[in-house]
Amino acid sequence: MYKIIRAEELTANIFLMEVEAKRVADACKPGQFVIVRKDEDGERIPLTICDYDTEKGTITIVFQIVGAATQMMAELKAGDSFHDFVGPLGCASEFVGEDLESLKKKKMLFVAGGVGTAPVYPQVKWLHEHGIEADVIVGAKTKDLLILEEEMKSVAGNLYITTDDGSYGRSGMVTQTIKELVEEGKKYDVCVAIGPMIMMKFVCLQTKELGIPTIVSLNPIMVDGTGMCGACRVTVGDEVKFACVDGPEFDGHKVNFDEAMKRQQIYKTEEGRAFLKAKEGATHHGGCGHCS
Repeated sequence: MYKIIRAEELTANIFLMEVEAKRVADACKPGQFVIVRKDEDGERIPLTICDYDTEKGTITIVFQIVGAATQMMAELKAGDSFHDFVGPLGCASEFVGEDLESLKKKKMLFVAGGVGTAPVYPQVKWLHEHGIEADVIVGAKTKDLLILEEEMKSVAGNLYITTDDGSYGRSGMVTQTIKELVEEGKKYDVCVAIGPMIMMKFVCLQTKELGIPTIVSLNPIMVDGTGMCGACRVTVGDEVKFACVDGPEFDGHKVNFDEAMKRQQIYKTEEGRAFLKAKEGATHHGGCGHCS
């Protein structure tokens, strides 16, 4: 069992929990994720890691209520426990393995949308701890849905807040702020975008036009987190990839976002899964057990 030592509601339907999981914390790197189960019969929920503390042996997760399983998770309090807390899963962010001196010469821009702010934070924090400053754009629909502003402010070189309705910070979409920063004279060697699939798609369209290489962290449906089920299949360039083991980070300019978003919707129904099995043929893993 994995004890929850802190639980709080950040904003409407978005919750933060700090969980005792020493072995996960000891091995964790920025960019990775965990899969949790509330109880023995619970649904497996993949969640990106918001923070980790190797001294305390804890992992911090942030999640949004999107269904019955996350609704039940939101009812947990400090002192309660998760039955399963598996990780770290996926590959660490590419920059973790780069030469630090080379990395310090790069101008990096992070773009976070909604709950995507949670996985952006540990990456920017890691850079800050290694003496590397990065600019960060955090976008939310309204001021009330903005999360982790103070935490991000403490580690970002420059923090730009945007809200769709103009209720706080800059008004408009994150793509508008990217364009404005470049027009103001900012130059970036790489952009990292994490958030809703549709947001990442339009960020990539913008950065491709501006000539900024872009990494995205994909969050398609996952079941087992080991590459066996095939639920998180995506097309990157001309290759089939699985976000849980090949990612979650990919070259955003090569990701087929339209296919990925369509597949997520199709996969939710039994008829849709049968359609994907027939369409994808030998490359359809089918290990999730839902389309056999």
